[in-house]
Amino acid sequence: MSNLHNENKNYTKIVLAYSGGLDTSVLIPWLKEHYNNCEVIAVSGNVGQASELEGLEKKALATGASKLYIEDLTDEFVNDYIVPSLKAGATYEDYLLGTSFARPIIAKKIVEIAKKEGAQAICHGCTGKGNDQVRFELAIKAFALELDIIAPWRFWELNSREKEIAYAQAHNIPLKINKETNYSKDKNLWHLSHEGLDLEDPANEAPIEQEGFLELGVSPQQAPDQPTTITLHYEKGAPTALDGQDMSAKDIIYKLNELGGANGIGILDIVENRLVGMKSRGVYETPGGTILYATHKKLEEITLDKNTKHFKDIVAQKFGELVYDGLWYTPLRKALSAFVDSTQETVTGDVTVKLYKGNILPVSVTSPYSLYNAGMATFDEDDCYDQADSAGFINLFGLPIAVRAINDQKLAQETGEHFSSVE
Repeated sequence: MSNLHNENKNYTKIVLAYSGGLDTSVLIPWLKEHYNNCEVIAVSGNVGQASELEGLEKKALATGASKLYIEDLTDEFVNDYIVPSLKAGATYEDYLLGTSFARPIIAKKIVEIAKKEGAQAICHGCTGKGNDQVRFELAIKAFALELDIIAPWRFWELNSREKEIAYAQAHNIPLKINKETNYSKDKNLWHLSHEGLDLEDPANEAPIEQEGFLELGVSPQQAPDQPTTITLHYEKGAPTALDGQDMSAKDIIYKLNELGGANGIGILDIVENRLVGMKSRGVYETPGGTILYATHKKLEEITLDKNTKHFKDIVAQKFGELVYDGLWYTPLRKALSAFVDSTQETVTGDVTVKLYKGNILPVSVTSPYSLYNAGMATFDEDDCYDQADSAGFINLFGLPIAVRAINDQKLAQETGEHFSSVE
């Protein structure tokens, strides 16, 4: 496999990862112009981007694609990618991985269709400065090393979004954006990201109160003055019910997006460290996901023992890094998922929280596997814990400190010297 930009390469079919956004909209005619009028087959993975799929087939065909595949990946996306990441508690620098874990499943489907269609290459519109190029290409390598990859952003003449817009206008390609609203966005059922324009300067306040900027909810300032109380039920780490009603994890996410968005939940404004080495500022909307991560963590507080919880926190960081870096299809990620699943055997129970102006306030948490014992923890009199035992515990736990102090005294008596200060 190679990352090609040889326009003399004789491709008969190229499969394009197609979203209908700016990059991929211009890529259909651009590929035909630069690769001998080859057949371009567009593939869009439906991961819950909703309205973005409307009119997509008409647009793709009108701009030169021979066909468009729209593959419904929503159930698989939730069950095989989102829920395992949720169970792990995986994040990357507080980012809840919305784009990161959507790319592997889309790329896997694109490979499947490329093989079915007998294509020689796969094209994507990811910028050479970004993370998605890595995520797409590593997934392609995992399943189809024989396919060439075309990544035009690394070499083409349309090396700015302004030039892309001009190209689109010159080729009568309809766009839903303009130069003034040209944020780079990625949307799926888990989140919506915003990058570019005024957000590129961290000194600028994100316009979260500006009409039309947020799409999944409102700012905390605009949220209702009364809280919304909800109860989530988990079975072995996976959400299975909301407010007493059994629901699929996918439907729970959709409902929590609605409830969380209305209460200003899940708006994240961060400067993150991209895989390619630069810092990048993004504003993320993840209302439902933020609620799920918070409630899942709350349930683990009473169901996981100390050593498991603390080690799992380390695993969560590594899991998040693997997902962010495009390493989903690797032995380590698979192995970590097996560890996580083992830890989730007792993560069953109910968590009630209040959603209020961007905050998730705990109300109650219960589990049949709770490790919390009120009799042990009480400050009142009890008959199950002998407080006198603590003296012996402290003596043993602090033995290294006591030995050091004894030997320091001995050293001072013999030489006048002391151990180095620990202050």
